[in-house]
Amino acid sequence: MKFPDLSMSNPVRLRDLIRQIRSAKTAAEERAVVQKECAYIRDSFRDEDNTWRCRNVAKLLYMSLLGYPAHFGQLECLKLIASTRFTDKRIGYLGAMLLLDERQDIHVLITNSLKNDLNHSNQYIAGLALCALGTICSPEMSRDLGGEVEKLMKSSNPYLKKKAVLCTVRIIRKVPEQFDVFQNSVRSLLSEKNHGVLLSAITLITEMCEQNHQALQVFRKLVPNLVRILKNLIMSGYSPEHDVSGISDPFLQVRLLRLMRILGRNDIEASEIMNDILAQVSTNTENTKNVGNAILYETVLTIMNIKSESGLRVLAVNILGRFLLNNDKNIRYVALNTLLHVVQADHSAVQRHRATVVECLKDADVSIKRRAMELCFALINSNNIRTMINEMLTFLGTCEQEFKADCTSNMFLAMDRFSPSKRWHVDQMIKVLTTAGNSVRDDIVSSLIGIISSSPDLHGYTAQQLYKFIRDDITQQPLVQVASWTLGEFGDLFVSGQYQHTEDEENIQVTEGEIVNVLEKILNWSLSTVITREYAINALMKLSTRFPSCSDQIQSVMTVYACNMNLELQTRAVEYTSLFTKHNSIRSSIVERMPVLMNNQPSTTNNEEQTYEQEDSSSITGINSHITSDIKNEPVEDLFKILDEPSSTNTGNEFNTENNLFDLLNSNNQQSISIPNPLDDIFGNDLLKNQSIIINGKTSSIPSMTAIDKNGLRIIFQFERQDNILFIHLHATNSTKIPITNFVFKAAVPKTFNLELLPPTSTIIPSNNSGDLRQTIKILNSNKDKLRMRIKLNYLYNNSSISDEAELNTFPEQCYN
Repeated sequence: MKFPDLSMSNPVRLRDLIRQIRSAKTAAEERAVVQKECAYIRDSFRDEDNTWRCRNVAKLLYMSLLGYPAHFGQLECLKLIASTRFTDKRIGYLGAMLLLDERQDIHVLITNSLKNDLNHSNQYIAGLALCALGTICSPEMSRDLGGEVEKLMKSSNPYLKKKAVLCTVRIIRKVPEQFDVFQNSVRSLLSEKNHGVLLSAITLITEMCEQNHQALQVFRKLVPNLVRILKNLIMSGYSPEHDVSGISDPFLQVRLLRLMRILGRNDIEASEIMNDILAQVSTNTENTKNVGNAILYETVLTIMNIKSESGLRVLAVNILGRFLLNNDKNIRYVALNTLLHVVQADHSAVQRHRATVVECLKDADVSIKRRAMELCFALINSNNIRTMINEMLTFLGTCEQEFKADCTSNMFLAMDRFSPSKRWHVDQMIKVLTTAGNSVRDDIVSSLIGIISSSPDLHGYTAQQLYKFIRDDITQQPLVQVASWTLGEFGDLFVSGQYQHTEDEENIQVTEGEIVNVLEKILNWSLSTVITREYAINALMKLSTRFPSCSDQIQSVMTVYACNMNLELQTRAVEYTSLFTKHNSIRSSIVERMPVLMNNQPSTTNNEEQTYEQEDSSSITGINSHITSDIKNEPVEDLFKILDEPSSTNTGNEFNTENNLFDLLNSNNQQSISIPNPLDDIFGNDLLKNQSIIINGKTSSIPSMTAIDKNGLRIIFQFERQDNILFIHLHATNSTKIPITNFVFKAAVPKTFNLELLPPTSTIIPSNNSGDLRQTIKILNSNKDKLRMRIKLNYLYNNSSISDEAELNTFPEQCYN
């Protein structure tokens, strides 16, 4: 490409430079044009060429907008600002706004020029200075020039007054204490007739109320004035200057409603003054055009955020209900999103629009569908649980893959809170598993196993139902995992028919061998996951004593898997093979049914009894905790690298041991501090011993302790001591309106302690303190040293990943004395 001559005597005009840059066919050609022009501009600046300085800075600003460096033109901007010509000042101030900010010391050099121009007799020059100050001012400049801006706010010129008010917004953001300087001037602005000045004043008052609590108290006295302004806008006739689609100045109306929302929050007196005008806006605003919908939306937010009357709240929810019927997808999305926040304030009013919300589940737009799903779960209560679960099951069967995991988790939480009976709960969860397929999270599997375990009357019935589903289809891994555990625990009740039948229930006859064959099929199927195989091998071991006729078949399976390539399967198979040979005398007592872990706290659901979710399904069946838990503890080395502690502390259910694989069953290991009995570790008896503290309902003499209380998340430690072992029972609750998900708790202690972190009851902390997450921390303190602990939390809140750390040094003395 041939470039024109860019000599000092013939500078390129801005439009010619733009044309050259746009005509460049490659990035290299564009860079060549820019570099050549920049070289000319540098030479011009060096030679103090005042003739073309304004044009050169303009070209430099254009190149800056394209992303090229233009910092070498900062001083030239200051020279243009100091010029007496308006055209020079205009480019100079524009350059200052684009090339300077408060982080650069050079911007302080224009303070004097700004002060002079703010007092200039030409309104346009004073306007340029106000624009620049409102863009780049620092706290120091705000204090130095606040007086000049305050004078211009009192000007009779609406042009200057509006710009001065907007400049004050920036000053208040930088120095909220400057409220005292502008207080009196702002109050007088509410009587302005010019809509531009009035709109700027409302914006400034809003900023002051958000930044300064004193301003909030002062301006609450002006609520009647704001109501009068809004009423005049509604009642005034057609005004072509401010009319938009038949509505008088909607921008000013929206700003007024936002300010009233701030002033009326938690103030009964101010809210009462607003009630009438909000009702008028709600009923008189046309909703056939987008302008009217914008005002109605702001009105709804204002009504729901102040201490409004109940009838007005119902009116606001009905407005959102009409939004749901709008053809505009954006309006429907806004309505669903708002209803999701409003439902906590007025649940019954939102319930009236439940059918419309359910219809939104069929919308083709993914965003609308997700918001509708979240709102449907928020609307579930004890009265509509059956109907809503059926609707959500239908949605689960047709929705995209990305919705299935969240949908199943929320369905489980809803049924756990409001299920009318345990049998209905189990039936619906089985339907959820069959409908969702492999999209079910691991914590749902563990939780459902806990529910089945806590329902003795349904053991045989549940085993029969699950067997029917996996008899011909073992592709759905979460369902197969629950079925394997249930058949391993209660398969004998199913075979012997020791459960209650219903008239409409299919009565099937199954032999012991058929159940064992299904489990062996699951174990040998090449597409079964490792976790599923671990469930299956565990279940087979459980059935080795309950189905004596199949004992030899099960033993042969264990012998084969003793050489499996997977270390976990191999370890369990070797241990189980020893129970058939060397330790056959204790096999029956080892594989007996696990007792139910009962919850002795008041239930929050409609069920007569509620049990704790099992700490982990694999602990119940004899496989270590890391098999089925969806939260995989990070390596110990990584944890202590984060917490700056030695890596000698254990996490999870597995303690370090130097014994080899075949020494696991050696009785000498019973003296080990970490594992009192290796068979207890295999079959979960150690877990039950730890949980007996809760089961027996003993009252601890050690006072509880608040570990974390921040942003709605509260974690309480409750303590129980047994000799040198301290049990810390963690209770996590969430007071916000949004559930906390993917919750992971990590802990580290000094190397003189030995720490074991048992699996949590869940990874979700429900919103509004409607439930809690529990986890047990086991600490061995042989030296009775003072306890110190560092903790780290990771979780998702409103789809944002949050991490928090804390160091705990104030444990009660009873913890270590």
